[in-house]
Amino acid sequence: MRKNKIIVHCLVKNEENYIWYALQSVLPYVDKIMVWDTGSEDKTIEIIRSINSSKLDFVERGSVDLNSFTKVRNEMLEATDKKKYDWLMILDGDEIWPSDSLKKVIAYLKSHEDSEAVFVRTLNSVGDIYHALPESAGQYIFKDKKGHLALRFFNLKTITGLHVDLPHGQEGYYAKDNCPIQSLPKVNFVDTFYIHTTHLQRSSKDNFTLKRGFKRKYEIGRRIDKKDLPKIFFEERPENVPCVNNKMNTLTLLRCLIETPPKLIKRLIYKSNKSGY
Repeated sequence: MRKNKIIVHCLVKNEENYIWYALQSVLPYVDKIMVWDTGSEDKTIEIIRSINSSKLDFVERGSVDLNSFTKVRNEMLEATDKKKYDWLMILDGDEIWPSDSLKKVIAYLKSHEDSEAVFVRTLNSVGDIYHALPESAGQYIFKDKKGHLALRFFNLKTITGLHVDLPHGQEGYYAKDNCPIQSLPKVNFVDTFYIHTTHLQRSSKDNFTLKRGFKRKYEIGRRIDKKDLPKIFFEERPENVPCVNNKMNTLTLLRCLIETPPKLIKRLIYKSNKSGY
């Protein structure tokens, strides 16, 4: 069985806290990572440039707004050699993969070459990397599943007209005739996960980044066993890369304790049909 070649799209802005961990978590398992920066004002660019890998293709794209963010995602698709690569993987600067999870997905891709796309679970960190939102808080709906889910792999050989539509925060991937990818018949679920740190502090410039302010959450989530966390969190890192494996401080814990009960009550009495955020 031949090796399926995977290209990664990583579109970032102000991701200094987690971008090194995100890229390092997937580098050994993929063939190329296109990293396009959209106007970072923190140490994101410095950190990306410090990674010495021929697999990284880094571009400083410049600042974008809600609508041009989607345009840039489409430009990344246009710049992708669809004859050379079999699968597209989406990686944001706040997404870190355990090696076992990524190996499981890659094995699935090799044995299911006719699959059109693959979605997985996400563990959405709250307070620190050792806690995650309960599954009941997840609002994404794909096929027969609802929860913390994300489409992250797209078959470049079988999907016709792959493109992105709608403004940032609502954008999604579509096939020919603007058919949502999740509506295609051969979209499959692989029961594994990556760590999503979107609700933690991602940068010293969070307050100046599109759609960033409302994402920060304070809640006592369910405990994540350390053995299930990506090992890259605990490995040696460059001096310019922040340590992210500290437990939440006392003030954060107190705020989580205060804000958790009303959120739990709201979930019990209010069943949302909203998909996404």
